[in-house]
Amino acid sequence: MATPKNIQTPFYLGGLASCTGALFTHPMDLLKVRLQTTKQANASVTSVIKQIYQTQGVSGYYRGLSAALLRQATYSTFRFAVYEIVREKFKRKDGTVSAAGSIFSGVVGGAVGGLFGNPADVANVRMQNDGSLAPELRRNYKNVFDALFRMVREEGPMSLLSGAVPNVSRGVLMTASQVGSYDIFKDALVSYGMSASSPVTHFSSSVLAALIATTVCSPIDVAKTRIMNSKSKEYKNLADALITMTRTEGVSALFKGWTPSFLRLGPHTILVFLFLEQFKAAYIRYKTPDYAKL
Repeated sequence: MATPKNIQTPFYLGGLASCTGALFTHPMDLLKVRLQTTKQANASVTSVIKQIYQTQGVSGYYRGLSAALLRQATYSTFRFAVYEIVREKFKRKDGTVSAAGSIFSGVVGGAVGGLFGNPADVANVRMQNDGSLAPELRRNYKNVFDALFRMVREEGPMSLLSGAVPNVSRGVLMTASQVGSYDIFKDALVSYGMSASSPVTHFSSSVLAALIATTVCSPIDVAKTRIMNSKSKEYKNLADALITMTRTEGVSALFKGWTPSFLRLGPHTILVFLFLEQFKAAYIRYKTPDYAKL
């Protein structure tokens, strides 16, 4: 995501691009959460899609959208901003950054983003999964702010940090494997002659980054979702959740929802980086008219 020297793009562009992408991919994120929280071994993508439509209609696919947008506005804004700040420290004289530098930047950015985005993420998971619960078990949050206020009032302030350890862990893995690998793949493609400003380069890099990120993050993502959605202390911690799921449901449980995760993360990653690259280019053109001629 290189830009001309002396041009610093706004820190919030990563969050803005992520919110824009979430508008398109929220239904797949909801489907992923439903599959990850179910303990039915025979649950499938098609069966969950049908169940949502039959019980809630089309609007059911957009449950929790307000929480998803707040999550991206906090989590992604911080992770992209911190990633860029740290990555800048690793730049060589020729403007390139080593793979290790990109990955380390992703680790730091993901940790900060995961922590700041945790409250909205808890609300997001609960609101998305609410429709799959029996009526008497539903929380029926009106919107993300109602969810946050009620969590504090009914469960205490610490409920906002429910699942913070797996969430930060996922943020670390996600940002390192998604944002870090995007820059690694992009630099590699550019070194083979592709244009750094070409949408084809951005598209190819983001698809490869999405494949890696989905696979790397799946076990942590499933555990995070289970912990955040649990009403009781079913799991002691992240390690306990991973071990319990593996023992009672098999290793495949760690990859529940992989298909909707990729179907969501693939398009989301593509959209986010396409939007981000265009937002940055537009900002640079605004600040440096001559850049448009490059």
